[in-house]
Amino acid sequence: MAQRGIREYDGKRILAQHWDEYFAPEFEYDFKSVLVTPETDLDKLPEQYPWLKEMPLVAKPDMLFGKRGKLGLILFKKEKPCDVDYKTAKQWIKEKMQEEVEIKGKKGKLTHFLIEPCVPHAPEDEYYVAMTLGYDGDHIYMSAFGGIDVEENWDKVKEVVIPPLATEEEIDKLIEKNVPPEIKDKEKYADFVKRLYRFFRDMHFAYLEINPLVMVGNKVYPLDFVGRVDDTAQFLVGRKWGELEFPAGFGGELSPEEKYIKEMDEKSGASLKLTILNPEGRIWTLVAGGGASVVYADTVADLGYVKELANYGEYSGNPSRAETREYVKTVLDLMTRHKDPQGRPKILIIGGAIANFTDVAKTFDGIIDALKEYADKLKEVGVKIYVRRGGPNYEIGLAKIKKAAEELGLPIEVYGPETHITAIVDKALKENP
Repeated sequence: MAQRGIREYDGKRILAQHWDEYFAPEFEYDFKSVLVTPETDLDKLPEQYPWLKEMPLVAKPDMLFGKRGKLGLILFKKEKPCDVDYKTAKQWIKEKMQEEVEIKGKKGKLTHFLIEPCVPHAPEDEYYVAMTLGYDGDHIYMSAFGGIDVEENWDKVKEVVIPPLATEEEIDKLIEKNVPPEIKDKEKYADFVKRLYRFFRDMHFAYLEINPLVMVGNKVYPLDFVGRVDDTAQFLVGRKWGELEFPAGFGGELSPEEKYIKEMDEKSGASLKLTILNPEGRIWTLVAGGGASVVYADTVADLGYVKELANYGEYSGNPSRAETREYVKTVLDLMTRHKDPQGRPKILIIGGAIANFTDVAKTFDGIIDALKEYADKLKEVGVKIYVRRGGPNYEIGLAKIKKAAEELGLPIEVYGPETHITAIVDKALKENP
């Protein structure tokens, strides 16, 4: 499972689209929200959303980072709340889009913004609720002290663990029993949290946070929404999510190669991931399996070569020969663009654990296809290849890739499951220090 962050706008949109199924008629949510991008014509926006010129507004970036209030990145007037009109919001967004800002050490420009109605409310109407997956069950967090200071009041947050096999009745009782005593209408709050938990579970969220959650009568206002979903559930609930973007987040814009692999991943039943760490790095990896990819990267780092590690990623879930070929070609293209400044050979580590259902021979056919296409370029940069793999048809796969590499004039060493999973990393680095 990969947890993928989504925009606040999309989280609220999904909530609104399924509101009647989970919350109505006991609760009302008047969803009004506009996502502004660099392509948005701000002058024409009120034609599509007339309420923009009829209501006081709030504007803020929507780029997967928090503490926007403390960073001064929420447009509202403290001295006179709910007194921002569309003209002011439009000008503020235009100015912010031109500025370079630094968030948690990352510099970049703000490109996506939300515009929403300002909701007048008393501080005592601000609550907190969050839900996340855990090894021992789902965790629910509830508090009567929502808003930007929730962390300072974390001792007042009640945590509930929902056991994996709990019945609906047991879940309801656990939530009701743990509602914080400071909440004014505990019965109403508990009812909402129970419904929200079912929404969280059915929509395959991995994390969901509403802070603050404002409740006035039966009207609900999720003023801030943070969400991450399980992207492997797309085939189950993709239609319910609708058009859902998984943005890289502030300061994490994807390279063309990373975007290409991401698009392949979204169209595939397999898992294809690529992050470029150092395009001029000497150590490149082609790792089968999400867990194995972490192990290999950690091993390179533990051996003192983290600055030379060029990429991080995985191909798993039994990708087709064509998918494997395209994935490997992308990595090899990046790998062969620059020679090592010190003239040392580049290292290509093709690793993985012992597969359960991935046909090793089939995926190795895809790797061989890519090696044939990039053989000349690989020889130019002086590559050395180290392979360790196990699983269905691994003997055939290892024999094929060894024979193909030798015929292409590429130095290669191959090992099966009798060799420890990361032994080739130590061997490669010691032989090519």
